[in-house]
Amino acid sequence: MSTATTDPSAELAELGRFFTIAVRRIDAGESAPEMFSAAVDTAWHTIVAEPAAHEAFALQHAGRRLAHVESKGFGPITWVAAYEEAYGALPEIWFTDADGAVNTEALTRYRETGTVIAEWNCSPVPGDGDDLTPAASYL
Repeated sequence: MSTATTDPSAELAELGRFFTIAVRRIDAGESAPEMFSAAVDTAWHTIVAEPAAHEAFALQHAGRRLAHVESKGFGPITWVAAYEEAYGALPEIWFTDADGAVNTEALTRYRETGTVIAEWNCSPVPGDGDDLTPAASYL
């Protein structure tokens, strides 16, 4: 892995693009996109900590509120083609961890095949998250 020099505005720009892709998918009845970049997700966590800023950011990029929810998984990232159609190839920041290290293996695989296979821990959902049904309890 190599280390990227990250500019926080790059993460926020990509988060804005992610939000735009998210609402397009949600409005089309598709699953919410998987957040697989730790660098971009870190920017999301930072902005979520300021509810007014998060809401303003979501309204600007998605036209509505989007909540950050746990959504763990591993596999193909389903929204890459939609991103490429709108913005071009995924930039390196999508393959960067929270400490700035680039997963060069995953980046190379993407550049050679056009596919991303990754682990994710969260995704967006419409609203503020208050209307989500809690996970079942097995007490």
